[in-house]
Amino acid sequence: MEEITGYIERITFQNLENGFTIARIKEPKKKELTCIVGKISSVQAGETIACVGRWKTHPVFGPQFEVQSYTLEKPRDLVAIEKYLSSGFLSGIGAVYAQKIVDYFKLTTLDILEHSPYRLLEIPGIGKKKIEKIKKNWQDQKSLREIVFFLQTYDISAIYTQKIISLFGDNCIEKIKENPYELAQKIDGIGFKSADAIAQKMGIGLSSNKRIDAGIEFCLLELAKEGNVCYPLKGFIPRAKKILGVAPDFIESRLQALVINERIILSEQEDEGLFIWFKPYYLSEIGIAKEINRLLSFSDLAIDFNASENLEWLQQHLELQLSPSQLSTIQEVFNRKIHIITGGPGTGKSTLIKALVCITEKYKTKIFLAAPTGRAAKRMTEITGLQASTIHTLLGYDFKKRGFKRNRKNPLQCDFLIIDEVSMMDTFLMYHLLKAIPNHSKILFIGDIDQLPSIGPGNVLRDFICSHRISVSKLVEIFRQGAFSNIIINAHKVNNGQSLDLKNYSHGDFFFLEEENLGKIQNIIVDLLTKRLPSKYQLDPLRDIQVLTPMKKGPIGTENLNFLLQTNLNTTKEEPLSKLGRNFLVGDKIMQIKNNYYKEVYNGDIGYVSKINILDEQIQIDFEEKNVVYSFSEIDELILSYAVSIHKYQGSECPCVVIPIHSTHFIMLNRNLLYTAITRGKQLVILVGSKKAVEIAIQNNREKLRYTGLKQMLSLQN
Repeated sequence: MEEITGYIERITFQNLENGFTIARIKEPKKKELTCIVGKISSVQAGETIACVGRWKTHPVFGPQFEVQSYTLEKPRDLVAIEKYLSSGFLSGIGAVYAQKIVDYFKLTTLDILEHSPYRLLEIPGIGKKKIEKIKKNWQDQKSLREIVFFLQTYDISAIYTQKIISLFGDNCIEKIKENPYELAQKIDGIGFKSADAIAQKMGIGLSSNKRIDAGIEFCLLELAKEGNVCYPLKGFIPRAKKILGVAPDFIESRLQALVINERIILSEQEDEGLFIWFKPYYLSEIGIAKEINRLLSFSDLAIDFNASENLEWLQQHLELQLSPSQLSTIQEVFNRKIHIITGGPGTGKSTLIKALVCITEKYKTKIFLAAPTGRAAKRMTEITGLQASTIHTLLGYDFKKRGFKRNRKNPLQCDFLIIDEVSMMDTFLMYHLLKAIPNHSKILFIGDIDQLPSIGPGNVLRDFICSHRISVSKLVEIFRQGAFSNIIINAHKVNNGQSLDLKNYSHGDFFFLEEENLGKIQNIIVDLLTKRLPSKYQLDPLRDIQVLTPMKKGPIGTENLNFLLQTNLNTTKEEPLSKLGRNFLVGDKIMQIKNNYYKEVYNGDIGYVSKINILDEQIQIDFEEKNVVYSFSEIDELILSYAVSIHKYQGSECPCVVIPIHSTHFIMLNRNLLYTAITRGKQLVILVGSKKAVEIAIQNNREKLRYTGLKQMLSLQN
């Protein structure tokens, strides 16, 4: 091992997820800068770094010093101090003021910032407000550095530092030492293994109650990410054992303690034995059942609409002819307090929404329209001419109380509520919505039961229908506008398990481009988006085309396709913003992947990068109707979305969707996945891949089982 020392001239690249950094340092008595590489977290230009490691020669970039360990010191000379201050880590000091301050205070500059910051008033142009900002940032950086080094000792990435400080406050080191497992419970991205590694280094035993309790709760949260609200106890214990590495006796003992402390629930599930719930999930499911029972026990404001008597009036207003089945469905909606309409594409769900709005306006009934996503809500508005909103917006969010403003005590002021795309609604959102519906309100749920279930835990629409607690109209008739669409015809074929005659699809609105080679599939997709589709159909590759793929990993997974499409579609010449292993450029298409109530953007929302401000560490996203600013510490809420998973795009539509499908996706290929993907395309659907993979998906009708208790809870309310 060798040791080199110098001040950091510039940081060329830094991945804050794993700390990997490429930097150039100025060694004493050397004219050329030295390239250092390695896990060097939270360093600033101008700092003096002492590195221990070894030299290696990169085939492209030449000699590099590979850092195995390092220590940092404050800058020692004027050049390094100026470089340190102008690096951007202190908001309020740029290159101009850095030079002025160093010219004035010389080698005492850092002592002045530490002990006598108000002496900066001696510098022309620096006022009290700027000093307060500089002072605060200096102290924040000092605390941040201590925490970063503490976390670095335990291999926790610096990207999580700001989130940890926000959650635990200034005493976060003490709080982490007290219970490191809270990191896994409360910080997205830090798993149980990372928290457990910290705990082990701190001397917390493998069989300690604190560790086993945290492992049990972590296991339940992981099962929830798979869509489960509960889980069979006989299957849960082996999964928890695999995570914890202790005998089942320890787990069973702590399960009883957690039940007594009301942190988990154990309950019988029909004839399937004991099931385990994390308490919030259980309360949400039992709450949904109770709210449905409450709403069904009250009558609604009756609308005496007779379809046969009002047929001519209704069709005149709609300017189209309704079928007998559509009229009977409308009549059924008005005869029921709560009703469900389910059906595939082209079966008239949109027409029925329009008709129901038309009728309720005639009777001056106060109607609200809502959907889980902004795009689905916008589509309802376009269909009806009546303003629809997302469910989150409808309920409002109270930041002081950390909950929705609309609830049982402050219900929605409506007589009729229509919710579209209900298959996307998870258990939590449905519970909060039902609590906010007034006793007298009529409710209509609309959704396609054959689409993929919600991203969040639960299978609410399917449980509603299978419980027989709520009346259902299933639409099966394909109407004229859909009868000539290969998109709709093929979607229904897939849903019915019928093979597609793919060789005949070389024109119209549905295409199949056969290719087995993964590299060639990549090339076809890039060519479609960059040349063929924009040229032939005048489609904007960012706004009118969406690539949908079954998986995240692999040659034609979202990660690799996003890299290829960003490279070929984004011509911005600026350096990318590199965070969490993701590179963002102005103009990039991105997706929000978490609900952010403060910013009013939600999981699945798509936007475009409009600005990147390196100095203020902010990135601005244009979500069509509003611009939203993110700090760099919030980057984990964003992903590139030139290509997204089929699951992530449910509930949204695009003029054109391009779907790579290959037998390497075998583990994910099933009927409702392909059906959901095809039904996302409004005007054009293009499958690219192998016939074998398409057939595998069509013939595999085994959906991934989700464990829920809602169906039984609803049935018991009967």
